[in-house]
Amino acid sequence: MLDSVNKKLDLHKYFNRNAIASILSGALFAFAWWIIIDLSYQYPLKSDFNKIYYIIGIVATFALILANSISNSQVLGDTNEDNCLGQFGARSLLFISFLLAFGSLIASAWLLFGYYISHKQGNLYPIVMIFVQNLIIFISTLILKFGRREEVNY
Repeated sequence: MLDSVNKKLDLHKYFNRNAIASILSGALFAFAWWIIIDLSYQYPLKSDFNKIYYIIGIVATFALILANSISNSQVLGDTNEDNCLGQFGARSLLFISFLLAFGSLIASAWLLFGYYISHKQGNLYPIVMIFVQNLIIFISTLILKFGRREEVNY
């Protein structure tokens, strides 16, 4: 639907889809880590906010890097390059990266709902921000992976 609107209005002459997706994804990613930097400043004590929860965001960041290190043409098998594992390796790596991305989102939701809301009566702000960080990084991963278009020259 958006492609037909794009063709009718000739928006591709004025807007570069790859640049918009990259800028939007980068801004979301930076905002997600800015939330955690702000959280670390507001809650410097371990009793207020356990610093081990950074690992969830680090795994989400690794998943973003891993998912976007694979081009769509490698996943589809359109390349003529001789890779170590070929299309199977690219698809496996993409699957592992999305497992890590979903896993970090599920882990942050589990911390939020499973531990903090049911057991802890203290401040919920830190763990809600951990969940928001991982949600934003996950959205950023999806935008960066599926929002860009590759130009295939044959």
